Amino acid sequence: MNAIVPIYALCFLAVAIAFAFAVYLHLWVKRQRTENKRIMEVSQLIHEGANTFMRKEYRILALFAGVAAVVIFLLLPSPIWNGNILENLSMALAYIAGTVLSALAGKIGILVATSANSRAAEAASRSLKEAFLVGFRGGSVMGLAVVGFSLLGVMAVLLVTGDATILLGFSFGASSLALFAKAGGGIFTKTADVAADLTGKVELGIPEDDPRNPAVIADNVGDNVGDVAGMGADLFDSNVAAMASALVMAQALDGGTGANAAMVFCYAALGLIASIIGIAFAKVGKDGNPTGALNFSTYSTTAIFLVLTAIATALIDGFEWRIWGASAVGLIVGVIIGITTDYFTDDTRPIVRRVANASRSGSAFTVLSGVSYGFISCMPAMVGIAVSALVAYQLCAPLGSDYALFGIAMAAVGMLSIVGMIISNDAYGPIVDNARGLAEMGGLGEETIRIADELDSAGNTVKAVTKGFSIGAAGLTVISLLGAYLSEVNETLASLGRELLTGFDIMNPLVFFGVLIGAAIPAVFSAMLMLGVDKNAQRMVREIRRQFRRIPGLRQGEPGVKPDYDTCIDIATEGALKELIPAGGMTILATVIVGFIGGPEAIGGFLLGNIVSGLLLALFMSNAGGLWDNSKKYIEAGHCGGKGSKAHKAAVTGDTVGDPFKDTAGPSINTQITVVSLVASLMSSLFVAFSLFG
Repeated sequence: MNAIVPIYALCFLAVAIAFAFAVYLHLWVKRQRTENKRIMEVSQLIHEGANTFMRKEYRILALFAGVAAVVIFLLLPSPIWNGNILENLSMALAYIAGTVLSALAGKIGILVATSANSRAAEAASRSLKEAFLVGFRGGSVMGLAVVGFSLLGVMAVLLVTGDATILLGFSFGASSLALFAKAGGGIFTKTADVAADLTGKVELGIPEDDPRNPAVIADNVGDNVGDVAGMGADLFDSNVAAMASALVMAQALDGGTGANAAMVFCYAALGLIASIIGIAFAKVGKDGNPTGALNFSTYSTTAIFLVLTAIATALIDGFEWRIWGASAVGLIVGVIIGITTDYFTDDTRPIVRRVANASRSGSAFTVLSGVSYGFISCMPAMVGIAVSALVAYQLCAPLGSDYALFGIAMAAVGMLSIVGMIISNDAYGPIVDNARGLAEMGGLGEETIRIADELDSAGNTVKAVTKGFSIGAAGLTVISLLGAYLSEVNETLASLGRELLTGFDIMNPLVFFGVLIGAAIPAVFSAMLMLGVDKNAQRMVREIRRQFRRIPGLRQGEPGVKPDYDTCIDIATEGALKELIPAGGMTILATVIVGFIGGPEAIGGFLLGNIVSGLLLALFMSNAGGLWDNSKKYIEAGHCGGKGSKAHKAAVTGDTVGDPFKDTAGPSINTQITVVSLVASLMSSLFVAFSLFG
């Protein structure tokens, strides 16, 4: 254990600093002034709505996790009747720990985001610089909590069990909760957003966050449960999965206590420290460009991480420069993916403006141009993931054949090393989005709303960048998880005296069978989520129309007349919870069925098809959705006819299509890929022992 003990100490120090800094930032946000009674009232409604949804959601997920933990205890990593009760118990407890820490990180994010939104709104009435700081620091609490809990959880599992395979159980706990939290939150937020936009902007011609709209509070609640808690759980899962896959390989290479495992933990700790430094110095410059400030924070954190890890690699015996190179390649490619995503989704770039101009000719052209550019935007990211995997593989192959896949795993660790900064940027988005709505509802004036709009536009752009980053990292992670799966299968095959697998031959009918089914799963999964949004949004649209018909004076905005916000919140909550389990359950069930029919080779093909198809769809939907959203905002800023014009109504239609793309299905797919990869690894011994054709 000697080689890794000092690194554990570094990790605990980094986690302690992160938690202390998160507490400081939370207290700093709480100290900011809130004086507008209407804003405080609405902010409290958002806070209560978000907590009500999460309480109901976590109750359902607790039941699911309990059933899953029992199944894991009975069957994984091998059936309990084979006599290894302690290992099965460790796997089940690790699974529960993964779900609990993921849920806790989401809960902390909601707590801070729903208190930061009102303060950011009032700060916008004073200056853009002050409002930016409130929004960013509020989001940073989430970023620090997620990375702190993930690093602490992975260390604790490895220290207690000493078995990296048990980490797959911890990672599956984080992934399964993230899958359902992201899906449920995404359905909730887009149910309200789509319904509010269609009835408010298109039918009635009222502003986006007009308090007369019964869906407006549900929309703001959705920003928090989808984009704060959901995305936090998603990136918690990605970070844990990247570390788990790397540590499984490290244990095979050096027993899990040597230089390779130490590098995984050291780089993760230094990434957290780099994020803390980046967060501490983030601010808007003199030109008042919030997008530039967020991007500069990401780039500076990247540079700090590369310098710190280079110093560590030079000073610590056993650390290989080739492995550092693989990590650096992963991180640099992540930044490049972010830059290309920014090009396709930023309203200061030509692509967004082309789609806005196309909207002058009607909504069909909005959709056609957005879909086309969305598909084109996938190419740079897919090439980036492919290049980073290839370079990392070739870079580390001279160290030994087993090191080649470890290099890919370390590229994923590198790409996610600054995840604390990435989540801070991502959580900033819904905070300033809420602040924009609160500024309008609180009557803070056109200049405050303009500032809030500028902050919100930056949030949309950076949110698209962070989603591209997380999807890219998921791509590398699942490639390394494929390596972990192969290791687990071969361990079982060796114990049975059977021939080991060296790879997956596409000409093998079992592998091809798995490829075709695996490729179809992300499309069906996405459709199920978006149909959930479609059905629930239609219900909410009917309720909004009913209220405008039945409540006297509501449409006219007469003093003292308020809509029934709670009914819309209930519709979004019930609909999201109803659709929560089927889509995620389908992906897990499909993996199990393919495994028991075709065995380990079919599952290898299933994972390959799922990875390629899933990454393509996730990138397309995330980028196209961000593109449509910012095209709408570009028009609302006074271009192409401005608010109320034909172009504006067409852009709203595009944004309505893009909303479930970018905030429901797209970001849920990368979690779905991780989940099926972990299910495959955990059940590999069962697929070897019990399959129809394998």
